[in-house]
Amino acid sequence: MRNYEVTFIVDPVLASEEIKATAQTYVDLLKSKGCEIVHINEMGLRQLAFAIGKRHSGSYYCVEFKAVDGTFVNEVELAFRRDERIIRFLTVSLDKYGVKYNEDKRKGLIGTIKKKKVEEKRDERNERPDRRGNNNSGPRRPQPAAVEPEAPATTEDQA
Repeated sequence: MRNYEVTFIVDPVLASEEIKATAQTYVDLLKSKGCEIVHINEMGLRQLAFAIGKRHSGSYYCVEFKAVDGTFVNEVELAFRRDERIIRFLTVSLDKYGVKYNEDKRKGLIGTIKKKKVEEKRDERNERPDRRGNNNSGPRRPQPAAVEPEAPATTEDQA
């Protein structure tokens, strides 16, 4: 089976129920074509990089699925083109690296920083001495104020 991913942007003017119904329509269409849905990612409302049809934002959906072959892709894309509720869409065939990346992202291995690691790095930074040998863990001492040098004596002062 081949792996595919389709990302589409739904018009944000629609009610939230209509937006979800639109996404479900295409999920059902993929299922009717014999596809196995792996994951549906509702990314929510996001700003567009540039205006598309006087719209500056859109509701993003990403559907990852498996299919025997790609003969149905043209039919699905035709349905996207005809639907006025869809602003843009992109269908991509995934290779083994794309599938692995998506699996790791769903497991939380990519794109998230665990709090423990952040706290450990912070502790290491506070306990490690800096270049001058000072320990950074204690409070900082104020630097002494700059003292202005005395002006050299002039001939008038000497007289």
